[in-house]
Amino acid sequence: MDMTAPEMSYQTERLELLGLTAVFASPAMRSLFELTQRVARSQAAVLILGESGTGKEIVARAVHHFSMRCARPWVDVSCGALPEHLLESELFGYERGAFSGAVAPKPGLFELAHTGTLFLDEIGELDPRMQVKLLRVLDGVPYYRLGGTRKVQVDVRIVAATNADLERAVEGGRFRSDLYHRLSQVVLRVPPLRERREDLAPLAELFLAGYEADPKITRGALAALERHNWPGNVRELRNVLTRAALAAGGAPVDAAHLGLPVVLPQAQGAVVLGGLEWLERDAILKALHETGGHRQRAAALLGISRRTLSRKLKLYGNLQAFRNGAGHKTAQPGEDGPEGRLEDERQLAGKTA
Repeated sequence: MDMTAPEMSYQTERLELLGLTAVFASPAMRSLFELTQRVARSQAAVLILGESGTGKEIVARAVHHFSMRCARPWVDVSCGALPEHLLESELFGYERGAFSGAVAPKPGLFELAHTGTLFLDEIGELDPRMQVKLLRVLDGVPYYRLGGTRKVQVDVRIVAATNADLERAVEGGRFRSDLYHRLSQVVLRVPPLRERREDLAPLAELFLAGYEADPKITRGALAALERHNWPGNVRELRNVLTRAALAAGGAPVDAAHLGLPVVLPQAQGAVVLGGLEWLERDAILKALHETGGHRQRAAALLGISRRTLSRKLKLYGNLQAFRNGAGHKTAQPGEDGPEGRLEDERQLAGKTA
């Protein structure tokens, strides 16, 4: 993808990991993947920590990819996606007749991962009873399938991940300390996106490259990405760029297509808009005009949430420059009727929020 942004002064790394692509340019991620490669060559259990959406699964796949088990099975499961009774049967399997609907025996994920790697995502959501059973298996104790009479022994490397504070969960009695120490023989921490902004440009290129029009991303859009705090991390970035590519319709992706809250400098108590922010203001005004001032429909038209639109209205509300757009009928703030909804637009047009 041809980018109109300035040439990057840092080298971008690209790794293909079991069907997922990792791209990074930040020193933090480069150090993390160097450590991951060293850890992968051991047989230690690995616990991956990080906020939601940072890319913990990519790191887990890297552990398997660089390990001596790379040619053996990779199996993954989310411990938070299944209720306890289903998770138990998924992990340990069952025999015919073990419960209603068990018409044939089924091997569990531990058996499927034999000699390979089992990735337990969202390990912090594991039920206390399942924690006990998992600990026994990790200690090498054979187990039974549900309804079974023959013990199963497996050789599996465990990689687990969570966005929870497991140490605090241990202190609060919600997570077993012995299981925590068994899982955390090696701990890898994935930094949030706001701490590795050098990765924004290569990630943007990766996420936009999948579109047929192969859209460019402008300098202004990259600047807007760098100003955002990314509470949803890489997952949020991917969603923002998906929406932006669709909004751009094959044209270069600009800041106005991103739908991000605008962070502006303050001067003597007033907000100062640059050229890119004026474009965003105009897009909001247009959306409010087209929807008759209806906040929810305007937000949907812009591809942002109503809450984001409200923040923008409050941010722009005290700008003298917006007052030229005023002139709608008086309405009560917060109303959603035909008149009241225009209060949102008047905030943009110069009314103090």
